[in-house]
Amino acid sequence: MHNLFCAFGANEYNRVSLYNNAKEIWDKLEVTHEGTSRAEESKISLLTLDYEFFKAKLEEGIKEMSDHFNHTINGLKALGKIYPNKEMVKKMLNSLPMFWEAKVTIIEE
Repeated sequence: MHNLFCAFGANEYNRVSLYNNAKEIWDKLEVTHEGTSRAEESKISLLTLDYEFFKAKLEEGIKEMSDHFNHTINGLKALGKIYPNKEMVKKMLNSLPMFWEAKVTIIEE
């Protein structure tokens, strides 16, 4: 670098040095963003699968089931994937165990 300083002078050396630092920073930001995008896509995929295959567990009460469902929905919303309310209600009702069938029928009617 000392040879560059002597050949170009202080102003040119600083400009080249600044360019190299900015390029390094840009390259690191670009790699970080790409990694973040891939991680985000993975999160969306996992939460979408969780939503698609959501079923209430027999040992879960309504509150726990609702919390689990809302956690999934809120995670998807935060990542930009939003389902219509009507679809989410239907998904939740269809995920209830069979002993809720009479109540689900009444709600649907």
